[in-house]
Amino acid sequence: MSETRSPREVFQSLLDGITEGRFAELARLYAEDAVVETVFEPVGPRRLEGRAALQERFAQVAAVLPFRLTSKNVVIRETDDPEVIVAEWDYHVHHRESGRTVEAANIQVMRVRDGLIVHTRDFHDHLALVLVGGNLSQLVAALDAKQ
Repeated sequence: MSETRSPREVFQSLLDGITEGRFAELARLYAEDAVVETVFEPVGPRRLEGRAALQERFAQVAAVLPFRLTSKNVVIRETDDPEVIVAEWDYHVHHRESGRTVEAANIQVMRVRDGLIVHTRDFHDHLALVLVGGNLSQLVAALDAKQ
């Protein structure tokens, strides 16, 4: 019988997969009925439900990701709920096309049950990612179109 991975170990696997560009493998870290809320996502989906939706989203991201992400300053905090951690970290973001580099702050509240992610609330510095790619005007147009 194998030991179930802790929330800390699951988060580290997720972060490693993202920074190593292994997006095709990430969905397997999530439960079939997982929910991911990306609270400050400016134009994309703010809520994804189910492993299949997450797998599709990871494939979309992998197909167009214009930058390399390196994680640093990672702090994982345990909570009074053994299923929940709060992770804080920065991404060193290097945009391949523009050559620009920026730091982007992140916080994730993650619930892991039986070794799989069942829920996350993600708080990422999306504006930093827009700026590093020189895409501010596209963001403004997309936000204007949502009105």
